[in-house]
Amino acid sequence: MEKQNTVENQLAHTITQTEFDSDYDKTAKKLLANKQILAQIMKGCVDEYSECSIDEIAEKYIEGTPEVGTVGVHVDDTNRPPKVPEVITGSNNEDSTLTEGTVRYDVRFDAIAPTAANDAAQQDVIRLIINVEAQTAFNPGYPLTKRAIYYCSRMISAQHGPIFKKSEYGKIRKVYSIWVCTKPSDEFQNTLTRYSIRPEQLIGNAAEKSENYDLMSVVTICLGKPDTENYTGILKFLDVLLSSSRAATEKKKILEEEFGVAMSEELEREVLIMCNLSQGVKAEGREEGIGIGEMRMLIKQVRKGRVTVEEAAEDAEMTVEEFKKVMENTPLQAV
Repeated sequence: MEKQNTVENQLAHTITQTEFDSDYDKTAKKLLANKQILAQIMKGCVDEYSECSIDEIAEKYIEGTPEVGTVGVHVDDTNRPPKVPEVITGSNNEDSTLTEGTVRYDVRFDAIAPTAANDAAQQDVIRLIINVEAQTAFNPGYPLTKRAIYYCSRMISAQHGPIFKKSEYGKIRKVYSIWVCTKPSDEFQNTLTRYSIRPEQLIGNAAEKSENYDLMSVVTICLGKPDTENYTGILKFLDVLLSSSRAATEKKKILEEEFGVAMSEELEREVLIMCNLSQGVKAEGREEGIGIGEMRMLIKQVRKGRVTVEEAAEDAEMTVEEFKKVMENTPLQAV
């Protein structure tokens, strides 16, 4: 009987943990798809936007509304032209084939390069297809960098048909695959790395135009601990945004004051949800925990006076202070 109870407890924990992971993943994707957040990432990682302001990138260069891991299409439909102007060109975020299965892109969108923004004749060729991925483990059983390069290759090959036909290779658009890793190995913490195609002149001095070979770039953003020299810029921005230990009020203050993020109602709500998930269900370093549904139910019971805060905190395997903090950051409509 004891063994059966242990198995049942492990299964219950796995189910609730899976529920949490799913909710956390969805919230992270929504945050990364916000135009203000994307603009910060683009300015910090994409050369084409390094001289632009955050507002300029968000309002002028990101096309339409970024799609978030929900649209499923066949590989031949990827990057198909939009039916309405508001939809990003090629924003579909799944690639699938009969032999390879389905590849889901977390956040995918098209962007116009600044050098082409005022030149209508060039906008068809100087566009970027950018994919942003949230990844917890930097070593998930295979080299993450290889997966990122594979994503770039898929985004380029999928342009055949909707963007260029037959031998119109000059129309191929540059692609970026940007990976945000929240739990990298120690040596990669607080690092920002870009992998790109660059020429190596072996004989002679002939120079090819960069737009003819600079067609894909992989960027890995590996977050880390605050008390290090490199903890600044985009690394600090994303660490604060996705932190599992900072309160929502602290995140809001840093994002507004240090990075100039205008906290819209939607963005503030997503940040709050992320904090609730992080602090209330999967506290930093905890091996055990309860599901988000159970946490919401405990909060509801406390608010209705059916159980005390002390009893609820004990059931949640939290201190009273931790539980109260979660309650304060949980809006009434969330439970």
